[in-house]
Amino acid sequence: MSEPYAHARAAVHEQAVDGFGTVRILPLDPHADLDVVHAWVSEERAVFWGMNGLSREQILEAYVHLDSLDTHHAFLAVRDGEPAALFQTYEPEADRVGECYDVEPGDIGVHVLIGPSRPTGPSGSGGARPGFSAALLSAFTAYVLLGLDRRRVVVDPDERNEKAVARFLRQGFVAGPSVVLPEIDLPDVYLPEKRARLAFLTRRSAFGDVVR
Repeated sequence: MSEPYAHARAAVHEQAVDGFGTVRILPLDPHADLDVVHAWVSEERAVFWGMNGLSREQILEAYVHLDSLDTHHAFLAVRDGEPAALFQTYEPEADRVGECYDVEPGDIGVHVLIGPSRPTGPSGSGGARPGFSAALLSAFTAYVLLGLDRRRVVVDPDERNEKAVARFLRQGFVAGPSVVLPEIDLPDVYLPEKRARLAFLTRRSAFGDVVR
């Protein structure tokens, strides 16, 4: 297990997933995690994350700004000590998505970028590991719905990102409307207009009558 992903960094959530490994969700350190984040968001498969083409300095600046907010938080998920996903939470009423649907008490928004899955088999053969995304999403939903005691998760993947939309639906999310997230043009942040497909997962549908 390599630094800085050893247990020396406190996790906000830790969960053993059968047949997958132990998932720890760590608060993102914009400086220590920059190499991982820059590599992932620069890949063509991450085009819908919206950071393709940004320099290391621009990405660092974006996550330092995010780290200064009380309503938006970034995390790095690690599986058995190896980086596995970038995970962000936000309060919908403090985000542009809140302009596009009726926010209910107990809602929380999430963004997820799954990292490259570790191949299986000898010498790294075997391709992507089946169930990699599902296992990570199960840990994320447990953290926000149970650990943070929220009633409902909302996601807003780009409508063109059919793989992400399908992944959420397979995880039990219910498809919501297609919406247009408005452009944000502020001194500290710029986000272009985005056509998104909302989807929702309630605590009851994910975990039944769990009371925390």
